[in-house]
Amino acid sequence: MTDTVGFIGLGNMGGPMALNLVKAGFELVVHDINPARVAPLVAAGATVEASAEAVAAKCHRTICMVETTDQAESVILGEKGIIQSAKQGDIVLCMSTIDPLAARRFAECLGAKGVAMLDAPVSGGTHGAAAATLSVIVGGPAETFAASEDLFRAMGKNVFHVGGLGHGLAMKLINNMLGQIATVAIAEALVFGKKAGLDPHKIYEVVRVSTGSSVQFENRVPRMLARNFVAGGTIDISYKDQELETTFAKQLGVPLLLANVTQQVYQMARAAGLNKEDGSSIIKVFERMAGVTIGDDD
Repeated sequence: MTDTVGFIGLGNMGGPMALNLVKAGFELVVHDINPARVAPLVAAGATVEASAEAVAAKCHRTICMVETTDQAESVILGEKGIIQSAKQGDIVLCMSTIDPLAARRFAECLGAKGVAMLDAPVSGGTHGAAAATLSVIVGGPAETFAASEDLFRAMGKNVFHVGGLGHGLAMKLINNMLGQIATVAIAEALVFGKKAGLDPHKIYEVVRVSTGSSVQFENRVPRMLARNFVAGGTIDISYKDQELETTFAKQLGVPLLLANVTQQVYQMARAAGLNKEDGSSIIKVFERMAGVTIGDDD
């Protein structure tokens, strides 16, 4: 049996990731503000604590998997956060997609107590989280990465150490940016084709074996055709990540043309009430403007 590990944040991604750690033989101590999310972990044998501080007190390595930068700051540095009980030599693994510069600030605060930190965001969605096939993109000291790689391997298929603290998040934001831009382009193309009189299923059949295809095309189009907008990753989360991308780029002095334009399309989707639907529902924005519908009834 391996050492006890802390896990804070048991949402759509964190819950299945934590379960995979239990399956891999790790003793887990968990916390989430929503008691309903804790139940599957308790059933699997995990121990529950009432705060991030209480989790960290029992663990040498603690994972944070929450949604926003503010939530991560509360979990890591807050009054009942990890920093309050973390001991010299402990490790914090921030696997949330947050502001890279904020992550560096968190690491500095932890470092003052002799606590190491990695940023280790993931890609692969809820399916990858459940199947333990995530890509884990890690930034931070090489020795801290080496001391944590067993955890990453239990949750993911592809594990990358890409550089110093914050570089994991920078890489994740680049990946997300490309996926979000592609999703908008795919939605535009399907609606364009439908308006031109093409069968959307034929568009999929032709493009998927032609130069316009992509991983995102293969992921998004079947969901759009099936009208399956149950969230794997919501419009709200995509918009949050786009805000991280564009803000970080401004701080670096880098222009992001397509990221800023497509963010406004996601904002249109939010304004239309699609906040909690899957990112594939971005097609509805273009359907409404063009007066057509893409789907299995075509």
